[in-house]
Amino acid sequence: MIKQTLALLLVGASLAACSSHPENPVDHVTYRNEPLVKHVKDGMTMQKVIAIGGSPSSVIDLPNGGTCNDYILNHEGQQQPYYVRFDVTGHVDAKGFKTCKQREEERRATPGA
Repeated sequence: MIKQTLALLLVGASLAACSSHPENPVDHVTYRNEPLVKHVKDGMTMQKVIAIGGSPSSVIDLPNGGTCNDYILNHEGQQQPYYVRFDVTGHVDAKGFKTCKQREEERRATPGA
């Protein structure tokens, strides 16, 4: 009984973790060598990100005072959105395989995200 309960808790925790970060792991593999994915790190300045990835396709101002840059990654004819979000000081605080708009919608729907 204890093993079954523990197994259910582990499955539930795994599913909860997946729902809070619903990015496709295949994207990480496919685009892992793209400069934005490979070289941009949390805490990096906006100037360094632009030096690595070039000008974004769009920039939005965030409600918290930061900004978010949208990019389009290309690999073998496939296009994939990628965002880099900056805090109020202009440093990377998040990035991933979706648009800024999708990330903000997810953040509003998930407290603490």
